[in-house]
Amino acid sequence: MNPTESRAAVARISAFFEALSPQSLAAMDTLYTPDARFKDPFNTVQGVPAITGIFEHMFHNLHQPRFVVTQQVVEGVQAFLVWEFRFRFKRFDTTTEQVIRGGSHLVLAADGRISDHRDYWDAAEELYEKLPVVGGLMRWLKRRANS
Repeated sequence: MNPTESRAAVARISAFFEALSPQSLAAMDTLYTPDARFKDPFNTVQGVPAITGIFEHMFHNLHQPRFVVTQQVVEGVQAFLVWEFRFRFKRFDTTTEQVIRGGSHLVLAADGRISDHRDYWDAAEELYEKLPVVGGLMRWLKRRANS
């Protein structure tokens, strides 16, 4: 894959994630190779059905989840996307929009689909600290560790 093709593939992937909806999940096989691997702080899965399941779970458990890709770095068949994940909880504070900032390291196959996807974000700071009860404990632990 030449640099122009890599950049075009990453632009297509970014646009797909920014427009992700429950309906678009049926097209995940256009984004990932059949044996693609996906890893984030909570999941390690392989294959399009398992990856799709993670996003189905996201839509089931959160109000209005959406990704905003803020930066893209493309080098050969590798890319790094910097993103914000915006959503509202369905159970806790249902009115406040939450923001998780993170990044995704992607490895592209020759056809421009993702063969390896690894998300990096701090679950403690970006998620646990925002939850009732657990959040108070996490903030206390953070203060103790930094004192």
